[in-house]
Amino acid sequence: MASKLMDLVYWKSTSRTAVVFTGLVVCLASLFQLSAITVLSHICLGVMCVTFPLRLFYKLLELLRWNPGLHPFQSYLDYDSSLTDKGTVMLVEEVVLLIAFAVTELKRLLFIDNVFDSLKFVLLLYLLTYVGVLTAGLTLVITAVIALFSFPLLYKKQQVRIRRIVRTCKAFEKKINTWCHAVHDAVKSARAPGATSKPAPTPTSKQKVNAK
Repeated sequence: MASKLMDLVYWKSTSRTAVVFTGLVVCLASLFQLSAITVLSHICLGVMCVTFPLRLFYKLLELLRWNPGLHPFQSYLDYDSSLTDKGTVMLVEEVVLLIAFAVTELKRLLFIDNVFDSLKFVLLLYLLTYVGVLTAGLTLVITAVIALFSFPLLYKKQQVRIRRIVRTCKAFEKKINTWCHAVHDAVKSARAPGATSKPAPTPTSKQKVNAK
């Protein structure tokens, strides 16, 4: 399953990826005007407008003895898409691990386990409020689909340049983190109570006599 998805994303078969990509974008764009049930019904009707006449045509050829009873979609019918016990267990484990990681990370950010990570999360949430005002969720899904089919191909063709940009961004982020930690340590040390001054030693009796 994962290998087939990667083949689609990296355009290993241009015709197949083009059909899947175009179908996804058209279906998602149709949801702006129609409901999901209507879109799904029209898709199924469109597929059956092709498969039903073709099946009848092959049946007619079989009645005329021009076809030895060959089903035009037998390969699709024979394809086993069910999950085995091992595949089901692996899929459930991956989903559970992903959910557990998301919950742990969200808990860490919400309850301020690390101040700087939580500040980044606050900034992201603040930016998402503006994104939610400007765009709808369906627009973000369409953008994500387009990015999913575009960025891997772009990265494959521009690996050197993209890696250089990523290294520059990481270096800049490291400088910012270092500066923030330095400011935090400076403020923390400034708030710490200063060393108590030692009291002046009282003069002894011998010193008093010498002074006289």
